[in-house]
Amino acid sequence: MVNSSQVACCPALFLSAPASGSGKTTITACLARLLIRHGKRVRVFKFGPDYLDPQILERGSKAPVVQLDLWMAGEEWCKQQIYRAVTEGKADFVLVEGAMGLYDGNDCSADLAAKFGIPVALVMDVRAMAQTAAAIAVGLRNYRDDFDMVGVIANKCGSNYHGQLVRDALPDDLPLWAALKRDESIELPERHLGLVQPSEQKDDWIESRLESGADLLEEAGILPFIDTLKQVQFVAQDIPSVCPDALSGKTIAIARDDAFSFTYTANITLLQDMGAKICYFSPIRDASIPTEATAVWLPGGYPELHAKALSGNVNMIASLKQFHEDGKPILAECGGFLYCMETLIDLDGNSFDMAGLMQGTGTMKVKGG
Repeated sequence: MVNSSQVACCPALFLSAPASGSGKTTITACLARLLIRHGKRVRVFKFGPDYLDPQILERGSKAPVVQLDLWMAGEEWCKQQIYRAVTEGKADFVLVEGAMGLYDGNDCSADLAAKFGIPVALVMDVRAMAQTAAAIAVGLRNYRDDFDMVGVIANKCGSNYHGQLVRDALPDDLPLWAALKRDESIELPERHLGLVQPSEQKDDWIESRLESGADLLEEAGILPFIDTLKQVQFVAQDIPSVCPDALSGKTIAIARDDAFSFTYTANITLLQDMGAKICYFSPIRDASIPTEATAVWLPGGYPELHAKALSGNVNMIASLKQFHEDGKPILAECGGFLYCMETLIDLDGNSFDMAGLMQGTGTMKVKGG
């Protein structure tokens, strides 16, 4: 029997879709902002190994976003993250954004919704359909019976009448929660790998979209449906604790700017739980690695979009070379690995000198990486 002190309860909602590109991230972030307006302490989670969507979700919820992946981290660890958010983080509403389509992947969005007992709202881009949207939604709901689909959000409706056609075609037990008209004021730009990072936009730009999206959701009447959601139980998991002083006395400097931003919140939290101090630096703007650093982490990102600035910051490159020559540890992955090579050729074929910690040239291609 589970001790009652090991159970945390709050309403939760899983936002999924028939496919990528339906508007899940925008609607999840804007819904988080709307709930915050109404006094909720919202924590948002992203299903799957995604670096870009959580950046938008963090802006919407004004709180860290943890990625939940059943294959990489396991069911128990994922459950523990939501339990901690509700207990330690005092969240009173949990949102989870799915990945791709509802049933895509061996560990899919529906799997997590079923295992965690979180009801699903289906986000649909209905630009090229009307009543057929209802048929698709009902088919997705009836494909499995181990989770609850509680509503549909029709995104990018052409008119009020368009939304009404979808509403009338849906059965009573799968209502239309909101019909959102096409609105460029809330659209988020995309490029290779996904959405454009919010850090590359002006703060008022992303804020205006989040606020406008929250307005649209409220005007569409979504809040009464949100109020019907029942409490979901999240149970503490028996997960071995990490050694709290394993990294005591260590300071890890993490590159963080428009060129390097692909990190998982949970990894940084783990390093801190093991006793490490974390500091950040910008290979684009800063002149050197922080003096207190005993290790450097160069994560992935978009060095190919900022190759000229990275190449031109010769002081930072000299600092990184010295750090390497001093035998201090450097973790470089993906874009960070490209930065450590001799040369980087961007998407336009321009060649730039990089840090040169190892031999080789990185070449960006339109397809195939």
